[in-house]
This record gives sequence, C-alpha cells and structure tokens, in this order.
Amino acid sequence: MMFKVILKGFILVPEGELETVKSALPIHMRLTKSEAGCLVFQVVENPDNPLRFDVYEEFTNRDTFEHHQLRVKDSDWGRLTVNVERHYEILDVQE
Repeated sequence: MMFKVILKGFILVPEGELETVKSALPIHMRLTKSEAGCLVFQVVENPDNPLRFDVYEEFTNRDTFEHHQLRVKDSDWGRLTVNVERHYEILDVQE
C-alpha cells in the first residue's frame, strides 16, 4: 500500500521581505519541481492579500517529502524565508 504526501496551506510574508521572496520563488519552484518524487508543486500569490501565498504540494511518498524538507532548510530559499509564517496541513493519502 502506497501513501503519497500532500502539503497544503499558505505562507505569510513580512511586507518588507515581499520583493525578496517573490524574486527567489521561481528558482525555488524550479529546483523543487526537478526533485525526484515531486508530483505537484504550486505556490500562488493570493489575489486578495499580496502577502499571502497559497501552497499545494504532492510527493510520491514520505521519504521524498522529507528529502525535500531537508533540501529546502539548507537552501537560499530556506535562508531568505526564515521570517515567513508557514501554515500547513500535511496528509498521508493512500493511492
């Protein structure tokens, strides 16, 4: 029985860091989408709140998801977004 991992939620970016985060986002998305096990990776600026980005991710299993989390912590994105508030729900979903 296989379980994929789904992360959904949003991030809130401090106003003074918005441009830095927005400029770093395309590289973060490209690197994540190229990771083994990444099925879906979406980060979309919320039309009603420019400081909020809605996040949706799917990974093939818990191992590939954990690998992603470790890579991000030690990446430019991880360092640039240290002050970002993360509001996530993480689910293991049977396929």
